[in-house]
Amino acid sequence: MTDFNEKIRDLANRIEQMKNNIHTEEATKTSIIMPFFQTLGYDVFNPSEFTPEYIADVGIKKGEKVDYAIMHEGEPLILIEAKALTELLTKHDSQLFRYFGTTKAKFGILTNGVTYKFFTDLEEQNKMDPTPFFTFDLLDIKDSSLTELSKFRKVNFDVDKIFNTASDLKYTGKIKQLFSELLESPTEDFTHFILNNVYDGRKTKNVVTQFEPLIKKSFKQFINEMVNDKLNAALKTTSTEEDSDKELADESELDNKEIGKPEIITTEEEIQGFAIARLILSEVMDEDRIYYRDNKSYFNILVDNNIRKWVCRLGLNSENNKYIQLNDEERTTYSISRVSEITKFRENIKIIAESFK
Repeated sequence: MTDFNEKIRDLANRIEQMKNNIHTEEATKTSIIMPFFQTLGYDVFNPSEFTPEYIADVGIKKGEKVDYAIMHEGEPLILIEAKALTELLTKHDSQLFRYFGTTKAKFGILTNGVTYKFFTDLEEQNKMDPTPFFTFDLLDIKDSSLTELSKFRKVNFDVDKIFNTASDLKYTGKIKQLFSELLESPTEDFTHFILNNVYDGRKTKNVVTQFEPLIKKSFKQFINEMVNDKLNAALKTTSTEEDSDKELADESELDNKEIGKPEIITTEEEIQGFAIARLILSEVMDEDRIYYRDNKSYFNILVDNNIRKWVCRLGLNSENNKYIQLNDEERTTYSISRVSEITKFRENIKIIAESFK
């Protein structure tokens, strides 16, 4: 469980670093969404387990496609609707809603790579609820949400257990949201409830008005005092991680810059290329060993951040002359027309990586 938590947090850290270079739905899928589900234990390169563009006919419309379906015994178990990182999710709920009712899937996930909304049919069987029972945010990770997310790992997945706890999760989320709203703006009813327990005088309108800011202040102080020690420890850890990230970023910048030459800009396609290569390499080695280094002429995929351990080089800056060069005996170079074609060389890449173990 600890290893899983660390991998999710590592993914969140990478997203924080890459998000300004991710602008399209396709980039979001390859750079974030596929690595996310791979971290959950699914083989994202096996279409019998993780099916891209799953066909879900909707009424008279035929050939409607869901971005991904996680399959079990030939049937869709989870439908996944993906949007670009820059998009809000609320306006897309109805699209997943339509897909859900035409398949045997028990869960639907709506995501823009950062936020993952989990839906099921608690209110009416075979009809997706209008509100999610669980929401996971990669840029706002809480220990409790990691515990719930872990239930969706392939190794832990149990439809009945998740469905039985979905109702609790749904209302726990609503209760926490209510607490958050009361913390920011205590209602008159809530203020009266407090006054009935702490104030013996008449609860006039002026008294209620005077107590509202005092209740808000007391509420916040109480919470702050409860979590103060834990919060301080977390802040120290975060500070250390940020310093480490900055040191790595500074080193990378120094490596990539040449005096008197323009600064190298890592493109969205190169980020996609790294994400795909990293997914492939993580099948044969710890993903923490996989790095990239951008050069003026090509984009390097490295092991252990060691230039002598390059696995492949990507040339993606030319519209009509894209290529991948493998670090095999012949240093073979292949032309490609799009970034996704890197997957054609999956086995070659894994063989090269094996030599650096």
